[in-house]
Amino acid sequence: MNEPAASNPPSHAALRWRLWLLERLAPSDWQVTLAWAALIGIGGGLSSILFREAVHGLHLLLTGSPAGMVESFTHLEPWRRCLIPALGGFLAGAILLIGRRLTPGKSTTDYMEAIALGDGKVPFRTSLIKSTAALFAIAAGGSIGREGPMVQLAAVIASRVGQWRSFSTPRLRLLVACGGAAGIASAYNAPIGGAFFVAEIILGTIAMESLGPLVVAAVAATLTVRILQDAHTLYQVPHFTLHSLWEILPYLGLGVLAGLVAPLFLRLLRRAEKLFDQMSLPLLARLTLGGLIVGVIAVWVPEVCGNGYSMVVAILNGNVLWSALLLIVVCKGLATGASVGSGAPGGVFTPTLFMGASLGFLVGSGAHALAPAAASDPKAFALVGMGAFLAAASHAPVMAIILLFEMTLSYDIILPLMLASTVAYFTARQYEGESLYGDFMRRREAHDPDRTLPPIVLSDLLRPQPAVVTLAAPFSEIARVFIQAQIDHLYVVDHQGRLAGVISLHDIKPYLGQPDLAACVIAADILRESVPSLNRSTSLAEALATFARSEFERLPVVATDGSLRIEGTVAKNDLLLALAESGATAKGATRKSADLR
Repeated sequence: MNEPAASNPPSHAALRWRLWLLERLAPSDWQVTLAWAALIGIGGGLSSILFREAVHGLHLLLTGSPAGMVESFTHLEPWRRCLIPALGGFLAGAILLIGRRLTPGKSTTDYMEAIALGDGKVPFRTSLIKSTAALFAIAAGGSIGREGPMVQLAAVIASRVGQWRSFSTPRLRLLVACGGAAGIASAYNAPIGGAFFVAEIILGTIAMESLGPLVVAAVAATLTVRILQDAHTLYQVPHFTLHSLWEILPYLGLGVLAGLVAPLFLRLLRRAEKLFDQMSLPLLARLTLGGLIVGVIAVWVPEVCGNGYSMVVAILNGNVLWSALLLIVVCKGLATGASVGSGAPGGVFTPTLFMGASLGFLVGSGAHALAPAAASDPKAFALVGMGAFLAAASHAPVMAIILLFEMTLSYDIILPLMLASTVAYFTARQYEGESLYGDFMRRREAHDPDRTLPPIVLSDLLRPQPAVVTLAAPFSEIARVFIQAQIDHLYVVDHQGRLAGVISLHDIKPYLGQPDLAACVIAADILRESVPSLNRSTSLAEALATFARSEFERLPVVATDGSLRIEGTVAKNDLLLALAESGATAKGATRKSADLR
């Protein structure tokens, strides 16, 4: 029975509005991904702020001082300097032990593995437990950085959002990578550096399919932190000037030296881990011992407490004598080894920056004493040393250069920074094959030694149970499915469930203002019979060629037995992400082969 002529169903009005918006805005699948990346960035920025405030509050509770880490421990009694880090290690170990009982057999919380090796699923509960343990270790003065748990929290937020939205594996990996970029960006107020950290170290590619969302997430996180905490440049440094071209030579020497010393620092950390492993101590005793070692060193050298940020600021502003810095560097290295070796959860990014700043300042002071004209300002060498040491330790020179520039906004130092960082990187690679993230790299190679095959197949991109209607479906049902499913294309199947065609949202536009005519229309009247399809055995390259010949952003996947039964759909954006991953792994294998030759 036809609908009255005067009636205009609410579903028709809703569809007209949606079609009107679609024609003017027409958000693509790629733009939707960028929007989610921005939301992930905001979430990462908020989680970083909460973690930072929690560290400050717990530190105040433990020390009774609202000042920075080094200043607080400097004014404490010696016995409190010794016991507070040990207490932090004990509490961190207790939290991890409780976490093991609450989450038995859970997978790793390493967000790097979730991005490069896994399916993008970061365990929620275990991540919170690990971050809470890190909170106690860091607030109590452990010689580790805050960036580790901050990135972890941002990554787990991204993973939960992606799983909630049922994103495909490549898109879920990308969202977790966006969380990592947001965490780094909010920790160091460096959006470009945060994006390149993930792209260069974890993804191994700077293709726009991945770099674009990383940049959006990092910028959103940075803006969130700046708005809510009025954060600006991380390191406020004096104006530096390259007074003479002869200064390039000492900077060149600094790059070589950083390339030699950075691997020694990494070996120290690995050696500390082996020593603690050889002790075979229970987790609680191991972390308590690590904190106690830091505390004992802090009795005489309180500057070893914390991640080293305040000391870097002091070095860059010339408030530290080179003679005192020598002792601090040695003790800081031992303290960081104790914290990392004992398994205290946290990061080593900022301690690495401290080691680089110290090395640069010492080299600059020595060069200034020998030839003042060739090294007029040792503080400039400290800044360059940070980038060079980070490039050598991380094997990511582009990220190190960008990050240092963003953290200081000192453009005048960019030439020696680029030179020293590049030289340090190649020197370190020649001298030591592993990087700061060597464990992750080893696990990645063990997982796939050749890294030449695509990490996923088309079935991994499949989104099951697409919205469909039958050939006899009336227009009212078609309109209802379009509204409920929030889709732009609706697949039509016959009575046996075989693909018969597709209806576009634009195809129903002529009927939305004519209820009488719409009441007489069924799906078979308005479908497009010619619709390209894929199947599970289709290769990624073949799928891309099919998309290239099609106007659709999403294609149906049908059964391989020739029955044309719809099993799901695949989005072009997910396919491009998968191909970008395949290209990155192939380049990695080529680079590895070149290294072996």
